[in-house]
Amino acid sequence: MAKKVVIGAFSAILLIAAVIGVIAITIRSGSTPSGGNLTTTSKSASTLCSQAVYKEVCEETLSSINETSTVGDIIRAAVKVITGEVQSAYQKVHELHKDAKGSIDNDGFEFCKELLADASDRLAAVLAEADNGHRLNDFEAWLSMVISYRTNCLASIESEELNVQLNAALQNTTVLTDNAIAIVSSIGRVAKALDLGLNITIDGGISGGRRLLAAADGYPSWMSAADRKLLASHRPITFRARPNAVVAKDGSGQFKTINDALKAMPKKYSGRYVIYVKAGIYNEKVIVEKDKPNLLIYGDGPRKTIVTGRLNFAEGVGTFKTATFSVQAPGFIARSMGFTNTAGPQGHQAVALRLNADAAVLYNCRIDGFQDSFYPQSGRHFVRNCVISGTIDFIFGDSAVVIQNSLIILRRPMDNQFNTVTAHGKDTPNERTGIVIQNCRIVPEQRLFPDRFKIRSFLGRPWKQFSTTVVMESLLGDLIRPEGWFEWNGNFALNTLYYAEFNNRGPGASTTARVNWRGYRVIDRREASTWTADRLLGGGAWIPYSGVPHSLSLVK
Repeated sequence: MAKKVVIGAFSAILLIAAVIGVIAITIRSGSTPSGGNLTTTSKSASTLCSQAVYKEVCEETLSSINETSTVGDIIRAAVKVITGEVQSAYQKVHELHKDAKGSIDNDGFEFCKELLADASDRLAAVLAEADNGHRLNDFEAWLSMVISYRTNCLASIESEELNVQLNAALQNTTVLTDNAIAIVSSIGRVAKALDLGLNITIDGGISGGRRLLAAADGYPSWMSAADRKLLASHRPITFRARPNAVVAKDGSGQFKTINDALKAMPKKYSGRYVIYVKAGIYNEKVIVEKDKPNLLIYGDGPRKTIVTGRLNFAEGVGTFKTATFSVQAPGFIARSMGFTNTAGPQGHQAVALRLNADAAVLYNCRIDGFQDSFYPQSGRHFVRNCVISGTIDFIFGDSAVVIQNSLIILRRPMDNQFNTVTAHGKDTPNERTGIVIQNCRIVPEQRLFPDRFKIRSFLGRPWKQFSTTVVMESLLGDLIRPEGWFEWNGNFALNTLYYAEFNNRGPGASTTARVNWRGYRVIDRREASTWTADRLLGGGAWIPYSGVPHSLSLVK
């Protein structure tokens, strides 16, 4: 076996040397994949930085690597420099906050502080796992979250002067993080070419490799033995987990509010914590803090168990703070729950559900609002068999999210408004994020139906420079305009965005009169396959263990 590894590695070295001529990887007999040493030449840093936008900075960052550098050493070199910049940016945010005027900017700076703290957590996670070569897909996702924090931070500051200063303070963080994603992606490509056993997919992601936080039996390490057995049994959708806590407005449970149940969660617990919320309308603002990971919350149905609120931007509340239900903790699952914001179209930005965490799953849920109703802010998310309704940009954020087998309902906005289903916030080219709508139905609500041709409705518009959205294998109602997509502000992002359609059907699916932007394309099956739950989310490593139905590939 050792002889076979050496021969295979030697052949791969010859191949890579012939193709790129600048880098070789040797594997000592008996070493683990993550122990592979990068034998560098004078051009090896240049090779690792080949995808970087800021190449000179990237090569300078890797100037310390040498012939003894491991993959972990390279990742640490790329990430450590970011941590200092995040700390400097936090200090600048604190200083600028003193000049904030009005509640919107005040909320915005508080949000920025939270996001930069989250960025530090994500960077620390990468550094802690840097030697684990099986987690390259996780590293790209976590680093992408760092950039999404910067994007959402800037978007929350209304003052033009303060926004300019804040942008300058965050610039180095953005440059270094985008470079780090490019470096990790390059490592994945080289590892795949040399067959290092990391289970790297064509696009650099990890498919079928070690599970997210995996234990010895392949299930995530946070799962209890009972939970693993339960999920492995593939229970039907009527499954109800035995709850740790029961919430009921009528007093028949241990708690009358969801917040009280969350407060009572133990600070340390093993496995998944389960909260059952009985039927009722719960008028409360809920935040699942980041110290409460691996929470499963389920109700009696999305029209029976409803969490509701009406905070909105028009009344002076920052967009992120309008969320009725926010998730900050990784490994979150919601089943058979309803999340609403009832501010109406006149409230402008008014979020029903915000996801600022990695590896979240929603199943058989409703997310109802108007503008900005669903905010998959950052991280990787899988949404299945849900209903999502709204008007303007009602699915927005800078996450990697696949929405599958769901009903997407466009509602009636104010008479002078239009409808856009999505507004993705990808702000740098190397971020591993995007909104994917797969095998869904996009239709008007009954109140919009009579005016569906009068009120313009589009699939999306580019919130940020590299906005990325794919609509595939879905039924598009006749309310979708022939041009399909809408501008944000003139020619902004039209050449740099990535908007794609594949194998859609229905009266709104014709692409003959679609926009002629450089960034728009009708894609083939091969390209569409790169936007599946497995390829975009690394979903094979964690979605099956949520216990929900799913498709990791194209449906047809």
